[in-house]
Order: sequence, then structure tokens, then C-alpha cells
Amino acid sequence: MAQQIKMPNLGSDMTEGVLLNWTKKVGDQINAGDVIAEIETDKATVEVPAEAGGTLLALIGEPGSSLKVGSVIGWVGAAGEDVPAANGGAPAQRPASTSAPTAISASVTPTAISPSVTPTRPGGGSPPPPRPTQKPAEDDVDENLPDGIKASPVARAIARERNIDLRQVNGTGPGGRIIKADVEAWQPPAAPAPAQAPAAAPIAAQTFGELPSGPDVEIIDTSKIRSRIARRMIDAKQQTPHFYVTNELDVEALLDFRKQINAGLDDAHKISVNDLIVKATALSLREFPNLNTHYYGDKLVRHKRINIGIAVAIPGGGLVNVVAKDADRVSLSALAQINKEMIGRAREGKVKPDDIQGSTFTVSNLGAYDVEHFLAIINPPEAGILAIGSAMKIPVVKADGTLGIGNRMRVTVSVDHRVSDGAEGAQFLQAFKKYIEAPMRLI
Repeated sequence: MAQQIKMPNLGSDMTEGVLLNWTKKVGDQINAGDVIAEIETDKATVEVPAEAGGTLLALIGEPGSSLKVGSVIGWVGAAGEDVPAANGGAPAQRPASTSAPTAISASVTPTAISPSVTPTRPGGGSPPPPRPTQKPAEDDVDENLPDGIKASPVARAIARERNIDLRQVNGTGPGGRIIKADVEAWQPPAAPAPAQAPAAAPIAAQTFGELPSGPDVEIIDTSKIRSRIARRMIDAKQQTPHFYVTNELDVEALLDFRKQINAGLDDAHKISVNDLIVKATALSLREFPNLNTHYYGDKLVRHKRINIGIAVAIPGGGLVNVVAKDADRVSLSALAQINKEMIGRAREGKVKPDDIQGSTFTVSNLGAYDVEHFLAIINPPEAGILAIGSAMKIPVVKADGTLGIGNRMRVTVSVDHRVSDGAEGAQFLQAFKKYIEAPMRLI
């Protein structure tokens, strides 16, 4: 039986992504886990794997179109198998073999595609249903007429991206349909029409008077990722009542422990300080499961799995959180290897859906940047985030009362006061300190 391939969860609060391209074509034999598409989000390019193996029967969507999380984007099954129709219609025939990836509008029944066939309509009659050997042209799809406007899906996607009101665009396609070329060629009127509503800003912009100009300034458009960070952080700081608890840890034993472990390992398998911190965080959350809880208004969701989000700075600015699944259970060596691979993909701008899904608590480590101390903003709906500063050599008073040099690191946990209180935050840091200062407990 044919199986659906669905648009995966893209992490955070992302509900859709833009299809960049298909990496497989209809008729290809694929295995479970093979990448079939690349999806662009505000933060990275996500590689979409197939969840099952078999013959690729259909691909739904055109490069450049927006695909919603959870929507069906393809079918895989046995060669020659029929593909269930979209919207509950009759099953479509399997696509014929082609030399290029097959893209099908998500609003029509998946069908076979032959680039040499042009759809036709009987004179004076209604359009016939798509034939298994026809390619749905841009003008022949999207008959549901969202908002009462005749426009192709590609035209709608471009209009959304550019904040263009389709009511202001003249369609040159059959029957006055708005097509891609119409939207790309559209120019705003000299004076906005009264019926045109202003495009909604992604966040409420602050006003500081007239935009500066002249040779002393450079005007830069806000990037998608920076806009998304702005929206989420404003929401987090305005809606989440943070409180902060800070502690200073002795990391001499931790650094020695890491040195001993890595002595017999090659560079590809070495364990980082951050891997040890992630493990210590996960084990501490075992003792304080309330901090592994998410806030949903009148309900709290306590997660039984401990999945640690790791904030990764990406080239060009911005952050993406990769997720160390079951960090309390996975061995330290396996955890280090998985983290290294995910962080590498994040910095290359190509992550897998599973890399960014399911975080229950986050660690933000600025230790590599000579940072003494900082406060991190909680990533909703999580209840906490741990901010890690740099390990620094400082003067310390030893147990015998003498003055010496110690290796110290300051950490701060930010906690949602709707979920927890100061005493629990302090106890959590005491548990974390126990693991850091006696690192043999980590194994």
C-alpha cells in the first residue's frame, strides 16, 4: 500500500517552509532515510528524508512554493501502484517515468506527468479532470479560489513573500487568472488604493524618527532569521516571567577529566567541554523534572524524555538550536559524536528535521568567546535555559585558607516563574555543580 511522505516539523514555531528543489524524481527507487527534498526555513536549509522505502510514486509541490508542516508532499510504494487522490477523490494512476523531478500542485490529484502533453479544454465545457499523462500547468490548478481570487499557487507564494495584495494585480492567464509573471511584473500604484490594507509588519517596529541617511550610514534590510529571532525573543521577554540564579563552579576536575578521556582518541571522536555540560544538564534535570516541563496556560506538560537544545551560532549571524535526544541516557562518547555531526550540519546551513525537533530544555554556551557571565532568554514553551560562561583562572581561597589560582566558570539558569521558583532553580544549580565538580558521575 502506498505511503504518504509528509512535510516534517521544522522546529520552533515554524508552520511552513519553501521548497527549494526535489533531490529525487518520480520513478526512483529510494530507501527509508534518503533525502528527497530541500526545504528553506528562516534559519537553515532542511533536508527532508523519506520515512519509507520503495518506488517514488508522486511528488507534490513546485520549487518556490510554500509547503505547510504536516501536509502530504509525496507518495512511496510498490512500482505500478496507484496513488490515493488528494481531497478524497479517486486514486490517481502512478506517474510515468521522467528524466526530471515531478512537481504536482498540492491542490490537485497527484498524476503522472509527461512534459510533451499540453492540457486542453473542450469548447464551452467545464475543464476535464487531470489525465494521468498530463502535466498540470500553472494556469490549470488551484480551483478553490482562496479569497475569491483566481491565481496560481506559485503566484500566491510570491505575493505572500513580497507582501503584494493580489487584488491589485491584473491577471493575464486564461480567464483572467493571475500567474507568476503577473506578480513578478507588478509595480505598486503611485497612491495606494483605498481598499488595499497595509501589509502587516512581523513585529511592532519601534520609531526613532526619520531614517538616517547620507554617507555616514549604511541601511541594511533585516534578514529573515533576524526578524524571526526578534519576534520570538520579544514574545519570550514580554510573555515569560524570567528569574535568574547564578553560581560559580570549580572546573579544574572537569578539564582534567576531559584531557584524560581524549588522550587516546582521534580528533573526530574527542569529547568537548560542551558535551560534558550537556550531559551534566540532562542528569540534573532527572533530579528536577519540573524544569523539564513546558507551559501551556492552564496545563503543564512534563516531558519524560530529556532532550537538550544546543544553541549554535551560524555563519552570517543568528542561531539555530540542535537537539541532543535522550541526553541523560546516551553514552558520553555517542552523545559527543551525535552533537558534532548536528552542529556541523547547522553551521553548513543544512540540517535534518530530527536535528531541530523536540527540545525540552536549552543550553547556551558562550565559553569559547571569553565571556565571564551572561543571562539567556528562555525559548518558549520551555521552562528554562542554562547560560554558560568561560572557564577562567582567578585568585581563590583554598580549603586550608591559603590563596591560590583556581579555574572557575560562572553559570546562570533562567527559569519561567510560572513553572518554578527560586529555591528550585538554586537546587538545580547545586545538582549541576555536583556533576561538574565530580565529573566521574557523568559516566
